[in-house]
Amino acid sequence: MSRYTGPVYRKSRRLGFSVLENGKELSRKPYVPGIHGTSRRKKTSEYGIQLAEKQKLRFMYGLTEKQFARTFEKAAKMTGITGENLFKLLESRLDNIVYRMGLSSTRRGARQIVNHGHILVNGVAVDIPSYIVRPGATISIKEKSLNHPAIKQSIENTLARPAFVEFDANKMTGTFIRLPERSELNADINESLIVEYYNR
Repeated sequence: MSRYTGPVYRKSRRLGFSVLENGKELSRKPYVPGIHGTSRRKKTSEYGIQLAEKQKLRFMYGLTEKQFARTFEKAAKMTGITGENLFKLLESRLDNIVYRMGLSSTRRGARQIVNHGHILVNGVAVDIPSYIVRPGATISIKEKSLNHPAIKQSIENTLARPAFVEFDANKMTGTFIRLPERSELNADINESLIVEYYNR
């Protein structure tokens, strides 16, 4: 299955979950899309609940089905709790780090910024959104892209950043300080259901 490029709001309403993590998608229409959106929904099976949880995380980080399954396989082979490992791998992606530092207001926008070659990792240009950033790595913007309007606008609009990244708006460089703790990430995701989905 290819990456979903349709309306994010529609997908959020279908899942009953804010894919953009800001709640705007559900504030006006907190029901599923379609003509029967406000009618009573049928009871969801255990498999359906597990699938929906997996889809929440997949759409939130913007991965294809194959990418997500491959990431889960890596998480399962790591020591520790599989669900938390999955989160750590997803949060370590370059497009997500760019988003977390406030260089883009959405992960989809961050992926485009990386794809277009605006980002440097430890001084080396990287245009692969799925590139895994190691803790301690420095993220910066190419000199010719320092005045990129979308990047500048996003930095100006960013009010706060998570504790595991830092960004100096004057130097236009940031650091991926450490892997995030589970408590710092989206509490509306039940990763144990995702583990059950792949282990069924």
